[in-house]
Amino acid sequence: MFNSILLLVAIFHALLFSFVNSMRFEIKSGEPKCITEDIMSNAMTVGNYSVVNPNEGYPIPDSHKITVRVRSPYGNNYHFGELVDAGNFAYTTVEAGDHTACFTVLDHHPVITVTIDFEWRTGISAKDWYKIAKKDHIEVMESQIHRLYEIVTYIHDEMYYLREREAEMQELNIATDNKMFTFIFLSIMVCLSVAGMQLWHLKTFFERKKVL
Repeated sequence: MFNSILLLVAIFHALLFSFVNSMRFEIKSGEPKCITEDIMSNAMTVGNYSVVNPNEGYPIPDSHKITVRVRSPYGNNYHFGELVDAGNFAYTTVEAGDHTACFTVLDHHPVITVTIDFEWRTGISAKDWYKIAKKDHIEVMESQIHRLYEIVTYIHDEMYYLREREAEMQELNIATDNKMFTFIFLSIMVCLSVAGMQLWHLKTFFERKKVL
């Protein structure tokens, strides 16, 4: 029973760490919309998008074609689709950080609104386990064991990734605190210097006027 509980906990955490983003949203012509997700390196990610046909039963008009660009945190292109009504992308990340998918519609007058269905999966959820089982001709139990092994490996890598990000944030906070302390100290010294110069100037002025 205890082992079963641990297994369920591991699966639950894996589902949390595996990012699945399925949505429907609207964009206006000339106004791009970007979706960003923090993904660790060496993680598989898969995306599918399609324009919702405003006139069901008829071809999607050219005015509703979209341009899609998927970029890494450092600006490298992983996918580019120009004036399309549907598409997909799949890649294994090399750079850790915020990966961005941007959708745009050519500027129109009057402004039009385009509805898009978008699904973005990464981590364990990005793999199609049914195809893997069919391709390798393995039993269901073996497929599940393989999947659990992938889940444990992903959790392990995710924990190290989150630990590295936490260490980076701590270093950033320490550096920021040091800079703030230096700035505050210099500000106090400047204020004291200005106040001292003002007192000296007033004393000299009153002495010249023979007030003191």
